[in-house]
Order: sequence, then C-alpha cells, then structure tokens
Amino acid sequence: MNLHEYQAKDLFRSYGVPVPPGRVAGSADEAAAAARALGGSVWVVKAQVHAGGRGKAGGVKLARDVEAVRAAAGEMLGKRLVTAQTGPDGLPVGRVYVESGSDIARELYLSLTLNRERAALALIASAAGGMDIEAVAQETPEKILAVVIHPAAGFQAYQARQLAFGLELSSAQLAEFQSLAAALYRLYIAKDLSLVEVNPLVITRSGALLALDAKINIDDNALFRHPELAQLRDASQEDPMERRAAEHDLNYVSLDGNIACMVNGAGLAMATMDLIKLHGGQPANFLDVGGGATAERVSAAFGLILSNSRVRAVLVNIFGGIVRCDLIAEGIINAVKNVGVPVPVVVRLEGTNAERARALLAKSGLTITAAADLTDAARKVVALARGTA
Repeated sequence: MNLHEYQAKDLFRSYGVPVPPGRVAGSADEAAAAARALGGSVWVVKAQVHAGGRGKAGGVKLARDVEAVRAAAGEMLGKRLVTAQTGPDGLPVGRVYVESGSDIARELYLSLTLNRERAALALIASAAGGMDIEAVAQETPEKILAVVIHPAAGFQAYQARQLAFGLELSSAQLAEFQSLAAALYRLYIAKDLSLVEVNPLVITRSGALLALDAKINIDDNALFRHPELAQLRDASQEDPMERRAAEHDLNYVSLDGNIACMVNGAGLAMATMDLIKLHGGQPANFLDVGGGATAERVSAAFGLILSNSRVRAVLVNIFGGIVRCDLIAEGIINAVKNVGVPVPVVVRLEGTNAERARALLAKSGLTITAAADLTDAARKVVALARGTA
C-alpha cells in the first residue's frame, strides 16, 4: 500500500526525520489558508498522487504570494495528473500539499528497501538527488552508493558514515545524516514498510538536512498489525479492477493486451503470459486465483477480467494440485452461463480430476475450446483473439 507525501511526512515527523512545515488542502481556498497559516513569502504547491515525476508533469509549482497558491491549487485539484509513472489515464488529484519554501544548496537521494538477493535491507544514497534515480543507476551507476544492513545486527553507525563520506558531507552534516538514516530505519522496521524514499534529501544553505519529498510503501501482508496505517489507504489512487480483485482474494494486475489470463499460481501465471507473448499475443492481465481456488472465486475472476473492454479472448490455465480441476470446471461453466462470456474461452486443465473436468466441459454444451497442453492453449487463444481460428 502506498501513502501520499503528506501522510509519509507525518510519519517522518513522528520519528524525528526533519521535513519542511506543510499543510494538506482539499480546495483552493484551503490551500490559500494553509499558506497564510504557514507564513513566509514562498510556498510550494504539490499535487498528491501515488506517482513520481510530478514536477515534470506540472504537479509541483512554486508560488510567491497567497493568490498564486490559490491559483496553483485550483489548477491541480479535480484534474488527473499524467506522469511517466501513471500511464496515459493519469491519477486524480483530490488534495494538494502546501509546503514552506526551502533554501536549497544541494539535492541528495536516500532510500531504504529490501535487497532480495542478499535477504537484507539496503540503504541507498546518491549525490544525484532530485533526478530520475533509475536513469542515474543505468547511465552513471558509480553515483549510486549502498550498504547492506544485516538483519541480526541492524543499522550501524559506521554504515551511515560510509555513505556520508561518499556524499561528501561535512563533519557537522555527518552526525545529522546518521541520525536521519537511523530514524528512517526505525520507521521501516516498526511499520513493516517495503520502501522508504527521500528524493530529494536537500542540504539547505545553512547546512541543515531536510526531507523535501517522502515516499512510503507498506507491506500489504503486514497491514493487519497496523490498522492505523490501513485507514490511510486512498482507493482513488488504485486501479479499480485491482481493488475489486483484492475484495475476492484474487491477485490481479492490469496490462495493456487483449488476451485475459486466469491461472492458479504466480509462477504458472508468468509462464502463461510468456507463452502468449511468444506466440504473438498480448496478455491483458496477470491473474492468480490462488492454490485454493473455488468455483465461486473462478466466477468472480471471470466477471473481473471481462469488465475489461479490450479483452478479445480468455485463457484459463489451471494445474490441479491442491485445487480439484472438476471444481474449477464447474466454476467455468457457471461463469459462462451466469456472467455471460461474449469472447472465446480456451481452457487447459491438468492435475487432480482433470479427466472428469474435461468431461464436464465437453458435456456443458458451451463454446469452450479445450487445449491439450500449455503451448497448444497459447496458440489457440492467440488465433482466437485475432479472429483467425
């Protein structure tokens, strides 16, 4: 689960991470009032969406008087902000964050995330802050610094010093950087996060460190331990289909193709999409119905994938290990009868009670194309999606 910048900065403050003063607003008038309450003569108005690249997309604007704050907020609120990370449809802007301006001397990058290869957390820093860190990592990887935090030892002071030296911080800034990095680590562990990112982490002209931006991702599997964080979820920032899938305990990710996939098991789902691509098709989604798929869940999955108007064919690929294939077949039959499936359906079933499942499908009287194996299924569904079968 993602947090908005203003929510992340509230957490930063509670853990002692320095951030500029700011207030959230839901209207242009509230934004103007926030600027007056903050005081000063320069403010930054930031659109609150779950995506990076806001500045390049017009979602971050500098204002030098209260009326300019009002105007900037009015331009953003109620619109959809399209950035490099949102896709062409963009994300709705329901709130803006009005923040006091900062006197910036340098911009750094700092993040804490899981290094899956090392099975440990990694603290990553760069002197190339404020930029697309992915481009920096690809084009100038020598500018990326990282230390791996051993899970038994935890974050160590020498690791902060190692990064601080690489960032060419002064001795006074070193102590501040160490304190800030330690606070982020405590926050990460305490709240079961999957990512904390500060880009940019700025050094002001007075030499102080300040988290000018804040990005936090929370591990969904740990939300039951943090009901106060679960309440911060903003459903307007999530894909509606992915949100519907979660309500049925389905793992769903929207893609840009026209062949819907319904598979049990993440690995098999990835292999299914690979074979569709190999044979010239384009998957419309990743959908894992889980090892314990039921007829009801299959029906819900059909309704979900068919709500995508781009879908021209459906491939069901089920391996019956824990789940019985005949139960899946019953779910497919019920879905085709009750939900109404206006596009061709290709089914490949293997495993427990697979023969019985195929017999049920054959006796159903429905137009369902059976496949002998996964390659056969991929070829058939690509041909049907093209209208060439």
